[in-house]
Amino acid sequence: MERAFGPVYAKSLASDLVIGALGSQTAQQALSHGVPPRQVWDALCQVMEVPEATRWAYMEPAKRRPTH
Repeated sequence: MERAFGPVYAKSLASDLVIGALGSQTAQQALSHGVPPRQVWDALCQVMEVPEATRWAYMEPAKRRPTH
């Protein structure tokens, strides 16, 4: 999140933004309830309108979605 939004805004998004696709939880709450990080990231990107083509570019290469 910090790569995409910067450290301060990422922290705010993680703790304050309630995401319907995550059961009306924040990213922090969803992660603490066992939602996989990739699912949290995808839901957050949808809400923040990060384009599908670039949202996975923020991940470390080994964790990126395959592009085939």
